[in-house]
Amino acid sequence: MIIEHKGLSEVNGSLVILDGVKKPMNEELVEIELEDKTKRTGRIVAIEGNKAAVQVFEGTRGISMVNTTTVLTGKPMEMKLSPEILGRIFDGLGRPIDGLGEIFPQKCMNINGKPINPVSRVYPKNYIRTGISSIDCLTTLIRGQKLPIFSGSGMSHNELAVQIVRQASIADNDDFAIVFAAMGVKNDVAQYFRSSFEKANVMDRVVMFLNLSNDPIIERIITPRCALTAAEYLAYELGKHILVILTDMTSYCEALREFSSSKGEIPGRKGYPGYLYSDLATLYERAGIIKDSPGSVTQIPILTMPNDDITHPIPDLTGYITEGQIVLDRGLDTRGVYPPVNVLPSLSRLMKDGIGAGYTREDHQALANQLFASYAKVQDAKALASVIGEDELSQNDKLIMNFGKEFERVFINQGENENRTIEQTLDLGWKLLSMLPDSELDRVDEAILKKYLKRETDKKE
Repeated sequence: MIIEHKGLSEVNGSLVILDGVKKPMNEELVEIELEDKTKRTGRIVAIEGNKAAVQVFEGTRGISMVNTTTVLTGKPMEMKLSPEILGRIFDGLGRPIDGLGEIFPQKCMNINGKPINPVSRVYPKNYIRTGISSIDCLTTLIRGQKLPIFSGSGMSHNELAVQIVRQASIADNDDFAIVFAAMGVKNDVAQYFRSSFEKANVMDRVVMFLNLSNDPIIERIITPRCALTAAEYLAYELGKHILVILTDMTSYCEALREFSSSKGEIPGRKGYPGYLYSDLATLYERAGIIKDSPGSVTQIPILTMPNDDITHPIPDLTGYITEGQIVLDRGLDTRGVYPPVNVLPSLSRLMKDGIGAGYTREDHQALANQLFASYAKVQDAKALASVIGEDELSQNDKLIMNFGKEFERVFINQGENENRTIEQTLDLGWKLLSMLPDSELDRVDEAILKKYLKRETDKKE
């Protein structure tokens, strides 16, 4: 039922307050007509008795409290969807901005999504190859997983996001597509994303959502929901495997903090609303695989940690909800290592079920375990060398130090256009382990060691 309401009782920031509203619904879509007959859209975000607070997407500048007409549509905000959304570019509210015309919808879906029944969820298995060794070998991305990237301001996470979009693929020939949402980015960054995808000829498999830094913050709160709605349509209606990349979740959380403050809510840690955890969960938990559906939704949220603080509320709460994290290190970034993945605090909790024989290779898990263990010893050797000097280290410690330097130089470090197969990545890992004596390789079964470890002496024989 459509209800028309005349006049406003209050205007506060991006919010307008309606009084005397009959049966308002939370998240209900609202159309606002100004004195000059221009129209704006909003949604009901708070209800108290017969009062309703409406969040205006385009802002409240120029809105009259007397001559404004508000129409309550009786339905939540929906996104127009059809197979033709692939290759299209939308703004933060899901409106086309690529000049190719409107979308003729086959279906309209509520942007808030539907909760997935835990019983109908299928356990994530099989992997998505990114072509990046530090991810594919050590923190493998599994279909249906949510695996965030923790970065810092000014680091190369944008380049990493573009590389993943260009190179990501799945082992079989099933339909694979990417939904890319950028929130609060500057015009030059948005243009970088757009031009990079066009140059790499991958736009035909990408659905792109762009929310710019000069767009209303309210739009920023809607952007990831529109992106995930598009992903769910492509995955569960059209049977595609979808990878969703959301950057930057810190911009989203800051918009949420500003919006919460305008509503007069009591702030929590560092001024963020107390419901930040549950709000992030409504986004992250939309990843997964549903029984009897051939498609899947996998998420890579990217966030910049304020002051590189991993205990900040945004990365802290994200880590509780997601299944692991990929941590970028400023020290590696400063030394010119790309991508600057710090492998020790990085992990993928679902990795063990999507690798090995039948998925990647039988030696994958053993190799990853050994590389982790050996690189951890590198940090111990560095700490010892800082006290007694590198010349005083034992022969084994010197070998470990050399291994660490080569591991960072050739395994973690790779060019932005270098796309490694899983076999190349695993073979490179074994080549690096051949620098160490057998006594240091204590995480690998002897049969696998004998099969895959090729030393220089073996080659000569």
